[in-house]
Amino acid sequence: MRVLNDFSWKVAGEAGHGILNAGLMFARTCMRAGLHVFANAEYPSLIRGGHNHLDVHVNDRKIYAHTKNLCLLVALNMDAVTKHKNKIVEGGGIIYDGNELKLDPKDFSGIKLYPAPLLDIANQYGGRIMRNTVAMGATMALVDLDLELFNDVIRDNFGTKKGEKVANDNIAVAKAGYDYIKNNFPDDFRFRLEKVENNKDRIFISGNDAISAGAIKAGCKFFAAYPMTPASSILHTMAANERAFNIVVKHTEDEIAAINMAVGASFAGARSMVATSGGGFSLMVEGFGLAAQTETPIVVVEAQRPGPATGMATHSGQGDLRFVLHASTDEFPRIVIAPGDMDQCYYKTIEAFNLAEKYQLPVVVLTDKYLGESYISTETFENDGIVIDRGKVLTEEELEKLDEYKRYKITEDGISPRSIPGQKGGEFVASSYEHDEHGFEREEEEIRIAMHDKRFRKMEEAAKEIQNPPIIGNGYSDITIISWGSTKGPILDAMPMLEEDGIFANFLQIVYMSPFPAEQVEEVLSLARRSIIIENNKMSQLGGLIKEHTGMDIQHKLLKYDGRPFSPEQIYEAIKKVVVDSTTVIESIEKSVRR
Repeated sequence: MRVLNDFSWKVAGEAGHGILNAGLMFARTCMRAGLHVFANAEYPSLIRGGHNHLDVHVNDRKIYAHTKNLCLLVALNMDAVTKHKNKIVEGGGIIYDGNELKLDPKDFSGIKLYPAPLLDIANQYGGRIMRNTVAMGATMALVDLDLELFNDVIRDNFGTKKGEKVANDNIAVAKAGYDYIKNNFPDDFRFRLEKVENNKDRIFISGNDAISAGAIKAGCKFFAAYPMTPASSILHTMAANERAFNIVVKHTEDEIAAINMAVGASFAGARSMVATSGGGFSLMVEGFGLAAQTETPIVVVEAQRPGPATGMATHSGQGDLRFVLHASTDEFPRIVIAPGDMDQCYYKTIEAFNLAEKYQLPVVVLTDKYLGESYISTETFENDGIVIDRGKVLTEEELEKLDEYKRYKITEDGISPRSIPGQKGGEFVASSYEHDEHGFEREEEEIRIAMHDKRFRKMEEAAKEIQNPPIIGNGYSDITIISWGSTKGPILDAMPMLEEDGIFANFLQIVYMSPFPAEQVEEVLSLARRSIIIENNKMSQLGGLIKEHTGMDIQHKLLKYDGRPFSPEQIYEAIKKVVVDSTTVIESIEKSVRR
């Protein structure tokens, strides 16, 4: 039986041979066919060498994540075959170079083999680097998708950057791969892709690019960073757009310089942001505390990867939640936002800038490698209704009316009137020391208590404003899922799979870690028949946070900390087991009672 528009594809081989770019080109081709696409890559922390692969999941319905099942593997070396052949589904296939790899069909039961002279064809047009494009053409032939869609992507990808000749050579080599498959293999591949009508504008975007776009839309005028995977592409995107949007972008010598520059820029009145991973944020924490003490707004993007120390630099995890909640010395208010998809990356970054300036404190956007570097097709961001809120920034006219300006004035909501350096009448002292309302260094008990309490009143006000997203799912459920960040996509894809088995799930995504939505979480858990928390860390850091704020334990935990994200299938299997096993226990109890 043929399977239409439900397809997963992987290109794999040695790093440094254009695999990631080729895979994203295939993903864009599928999107231009009106299909929904999700793409994510895995690569080693090496410039060249090591194993590299990119997965593309395609469907005619909305999808949110990758899948562990593989329909077609493009294997550019034997390592790719060895590592991934066990993921290929019944009736799936492998495209490979039959001159370089000798595969015995007896070792691949249920898998179709498509040997093609990838290198020989590539050498006719430009050399080994073009093997990917040959394989791309071969893929288009197997799934029977219009090759011209891929040609358009080639023109867009190479035409403006490398010239018409390079684009035409790639078009020709793709056609050669396409023709080889059509001429040498029967039309019996199980999977088909077919163009569908789409009347909505879609974009193909990564989480990091969505964060960058949100920062630009929010009016970010200063960005500083030292490159650190998986946050590096934010620096690349901001630098590529600095002239178009009048942004100062600084590639600093280290993370300490980055945050100190950004604190200075924010102090001077510019909306400022830094981006790093956990190791870089470790160096930033003193500057992070400086922003808190001087009540200077700043946005920090912390893109998680497994640690400690260098850890697994090019992999994903959710181990930094507790770290960012308690980073730097002593206690001070900070807002921590954990988006779970590309739309939230965009809109919550805009919100982060508004909250930072409104409450005059640091805001962390907490993401990870899987969310930041994966790409998805999504509808164009809607900008109607977006408001830029700069908070209590005084005009010179307002300053003139004041008998005395107090930058750190004690107010009912904890937010003091803010001036920008250079404004007449708005002069004040700012330092890392505890201080009085004017900013002068003070250490008396009553002043310390008054200023500390003032700063924390901001969080009481923020908690009234910030609303966590509503629960996703039906009113009735067999199980309630609680999670955060990039686990959202696999959970959303697992829920329909569960429903097909008659298991109904609700999903509560925690977006705001600080201030924490304790009342909502307590209400949801108190109504849940069963509950499970899903996290990419060992100690269930969100589970601990829930216990801290509500006193409630979650019955079941699904924790993964191998540096790889959850697949929908893993979540489906785990939840199914929880529901079935607990149902069996309930039934046995009822039987014993009846006896």
